[in-house]
Amino acid sequence: MGKVRIGVIGCGSIAQYRHLPEYAANKEVELVAVCDIVEDRVNEVAKQYNAKPYMDYQELIQSGEVDAISVCTPNYLHAPISIATLNNGLHVLCEKPMATSREEAAAMIEAATTNGKKLMIAHNQRFVRSHQLARQLIESGSIGKIYSFRTAFGHPGPEGWSIDGKDSWFFEKEKAYIGAMGDLGVHKTDLIRYLLGEEIVEVGAFIETTAKDFADVDDTAVCVLKTESGIIGTLAASWSYTAKEDNSTIIYGEKAIIRLEDNPTYSLIVQYTNGEIVNYELGKIQSNDEGGQNQHTTHVIDHFIASINDNTEPLINGEEGMKSLAVILAAIKSNETKTIVKVFEG
Repeated sequence: MGKVRIGVIGCGSIAQYRHLPEYAANKEVELVAVCDIVEDRVNEVAKQYNAKPYMDYQELIQSGEVDAISVCTPNYLHAPISIATLNNGLHVLCEKPMATSREEAAAMIEAATTNGKKLMIAHNQRFVRSHQLARQLIESGSIGKIYSFRTAFGHPGPEGWSIDGKDSWFFEKEKAYIGAMGDLGVHKTDLIRYLLGEEIVEVGAFIETTAKDFADVDDTAVCVLKTESGIIGTLAASWSYTAKEDNSTIIYGEKAIIRLEDNPTYSLIVQYTNGEIVNYELGKIQSNDEGGQNQHTTHVIDHFIASINDNTEPLINGEEGMKSLAVILAAIKSNETKTIVKVFEG
C-alpha cells in the first residue's frame, strides 16, 4: 500500500507542535497540503514541510490530492470541517473537543459511518504509558474495588502556548464555546472513562472565570463525577495554575492507591495497603511545558495512520469522543442550573 496522503487544516500551535512534526516523522505518510486562513502562516508552514498551501479548506478537501485530514482549527469549526471532509471520502483526525454539542458530534459519527471512513478524536492521554499500565492494574483486580479518584489538568493558560497569545480564539466564546473545561477537562473525562472502564453518569460542577479578565470563557472548573457503578471522584481543569502544570490523577482502591504523573521521577507509583510501594519510571507525560517543542510522539498520529492502513477502528473513535464530550456538556449544564446533571439525559 502507498503512503497515506495527508492534509492539515489549521496551522496553529497544535498543528505545528504535534500534528505536522509527527506526520513528517511517520514513514507511512506523505504530507501533501496545509491550510490556514492566515496567508503568511500557511505559506511559512507549507515551505517548511514542502507541502501545498491552501487558504480555503473546501478547495483542499475537494482537490483529490489527499486521503486524510487533520482538523486543527478552533472548536466551533471541528464539526463542519470534519463532516465536509468525511462526505468527500476522506478520513479525519479531529482535535478535541470533537464538537460543541452532542448533535454536532452525532452528525460527525453519521458522516463517518455513511462514507465508510475513519473518524478519530485526538485524545492523547490514553497513549501515555503510565495510564495504560494503570488500566491494566485496575483490570487485573490487583488494586481491588475502586472507591474514588481525583484528576487534574491545569497550566497557566493558552496565551503561553497558542500562536496568537492573548488574542487566541481559545478565549473567545464564539469560537471556543468553552474554555479550560473544553481544552483540558475533556482530556480527563476521557482518561477516567478509559482507566475505570465504565461511563460517567452524573456530574456536579462549578465553572468560573477568575484568572483571565480578558476572556469570555471559563478558566477554572471543579467537578464531582459519579460512574455507573457508583465510584465518585473529582476533576479539576484550570488555566489558573500559574507556576507549574499539573496533569496528575490518583485512583483510590481497596488494596492500593495509584498515583499517576504525580511525581517528577516516577510517572506511576502504586502504594499498597500492606506498606509496599512500587515505583515505575516510564518517561514524562505529554505537556505544554516549554511550548511543547521538546515533546516526543503522542502516538496519536501513528495510531491514526495505522488504523487507515490496517483498516482497524481507532481507539478513540467518534463514539468515544462523544461520550467524553457529553460529560463536559453535562458539567456546563450543572453549573448553569446549579443541579446535578445526568450525563446521558442532559
